[in-house]
Amino acid sequence: MKKLMIILVMIIWCGVLQAALKEQEVEYKSGDVTMKGYLVYDDAFSGKRPGVLVVHEWWGHNEYARRRARMLAELGYTALAVDMYGEGKQAAHPEDAGKFASAVMQNLESAKARFLAAMEVLQKHETVDASRIAAIGYCFGGGVVLHMARMGVDLKGVVSFHGSLGTKIPARPGVVKAKVLVCHGAADKFTTPEQIAAFKKEMEEAGVDYRFIEYPDALHSFTNPDADEFAKKFNLPLGYNKAADEKSWADMKAFLKKVFSE
Repeated sequence: MKKLMIILVMIIWCGVLQAALKEQEVEYKSGDVTMKGYLVYDDAFSGKRPGVLVVHEWWGHNEYARRRARMLAELGYTALAVDMYGEGKQAAHPEDAGKFASAVMQNLESAKARFLAAMEVLQKHETVDASRIAAIGYCFGGGVVLHMARMGVDLKGVVSFHGSLGTKIPARPGVVKAKVLVCHGAADKFTTPEQIAAFKKEMEEAGVDYRFIEYPDALHSFTNPDADEFAKKFNLPLGYNKAADEKSWADMKAFLKKVFSE
């Protein structure tokens, strides 16, 4: 019996060692700009699976976005951390981050083209069911995925984590295909109650299937463990909130499971 148990444990451990996250650096074009993304999946899961795009914070495509992509891969999805700035460009200071983010958001058609270029890469991957794609985004990235939904991109769902809510192109009835989840910090000082009310009114008037969740005591960037360091270094009202981070991730998991099963 003891020998059998040892054999079973060895078999299990061999399976664990053989099954691993497969990571790929990917380059793709949007117009004349080279975008540098990061694709990851778990080969322990067989067959086609849904794909999820991860849109970075205003700092650019960095390790934080990649970590979230790996977490999605561990859930059984193929994830692509996208590059919205081009050439894998990153900012080290809020002034530069603001300039990079503004340049993208001021030209939403170009932003859409960059997003669709990444989406095509994900859809064509051998592990992905091209008909089941969703997107999540953080801060700047949250605003990006909400805009992609507003612009009618064919996604099953989008999830915004402490993302910007305002827009110059409000959702219109019959245009939005994606279901929407907004994970918002109740103590976020970058978003006003008026902006929240306007967003909810916009979604309701456009007939969007959406859910807006507020997490108590959570500041802007509440999902990022580096937020406290950024807050101190740049004197910004940011803060990591472990409870809100974990709860919002759980809410996202339930949301994705639902939209991909429909």
